[in-house]
Amino acid sequence: MSQLILASSSIYRQQLLHKLRLDFSCMSPNIDEAALPFETAPELVLRLAEQKARAVAQHYPNGLIIGSDQVCVNQGTILGKPGTLANAKAQLLAASGQTLTFYTGLAVYDAANDDMRSLVEPFSVVFRTLSEAQVERYLAQEPALDCAGAFKCEGLGISLFERMDGRDPNCLVGLPLIALIELLSEFDIQVP
Repeated sequence: MSQLILASSSIYRQQLLHKLRLDFSCMSPNIDEAALPFETAPELVLRLAEQKARAVAQHYPNGLIIGSDQVCVNQGTILGKPGTLANAKAQLLAASGQTLTFYTGLAVYDAANDDMRSLVEPFSVVFRTLSEAQVERYLAQEPALDCAGAFKCEGLGISLFERMDGRDPNCLVGLPLIALIELLSEFDIQVP
């Protein structure tokens, strides 16, 4: 089996991949993640997942590289990581009563054979109608400044939702494990 490499410095993606009990290494791909003009959210995440995998493959020419990228879309606008409490509050208030869609691009690249398999996994979250006080209480307890959408579904963020729609809630954390297991099987890696 080829060495498995996660093309990410995200601790969240690493934690998810550990669930599969596979041996892997990590390397940050260090690519420009800016959107291209007129690029849709699904096109953006697919391109970036593939670019991340190819960038890391330069250092692991015989590796099997996993690339992933995610964006959150609210009413046609791509949301970034808030970075500040003020931005997080604005993102959550704008999400109140809305359906946000997360698009996660996933790529598995066999560097030795130049074989790329990739897909985009959507997942939607319907937010409850939230008051400013609810948003402030949430952020006081769990300031998710490094998460697109400004929440952590694996934590208290679940309290913000009315409903979740999609086949794999791991998408919200940044690595769709169900789809990853399917792609890895195409490279003869079976989980479990």
